[in-house]
Amino acid sequence: MFEIRVICTPAEADEITKSLAATFRTGQVRQHPTRDRQRVRLYVTAEQPVSHWPAPETAYAKAPSIISEIGWTARGVRDCLHGIQVREFWLRKAALLDRIALTDDDPVHGDAATLAVEAARRLMEIDHAAGLGPSGFADGPYTPDHPDSIREPRGYVRQEYAIWNRHQ
Repeated sequence: MFEIRVICTPAEADEITKSLAATFRTGQVRQHPTRDRQRVRLYVTAEQPVSHWPAPETAYAKAPSIISEIGWTARGVRDCLHGIQVREFWLRKAALLDRIALTDDDPVHGDAATLAVEAARRLMEIDHAAGLGPSGFADGPYTPDHPDSIREPRGYVRQEYAIWNRHQ
């Protein structure tokens, strides 16, 4: 748990409060005027949100090797382009890129992470367009348009991969 202090104009206070609440689990915001009375000070107690996503080690525990998945993905492009196994292709590609990003020096902001997020968003678009329930197999807690999925697309991939893998 930590304390955040923000100094802003009164007009910005609501938007900043909403942004903090979207990023962290926050307590009640305390607001006080600055000495010059032109701005306000916001004080809020915050915590990192608890991740509801499967850990990578759990989601990918039974996954084939990265080299094997690269081969499957390369072979699967043709089928995907012809409308065959489109969801499976994007699910496995997104999971592969997520796994590669996890081995990167910067697993959150590196090039591999950027590609993993892009592939995850593509999977989410496919799932949303298909009108899938809470998951591709209808037993995951987060839909592709859930705020947590939008905030953490790679977490959505881990959820869907773990469910998909259980059904294989």
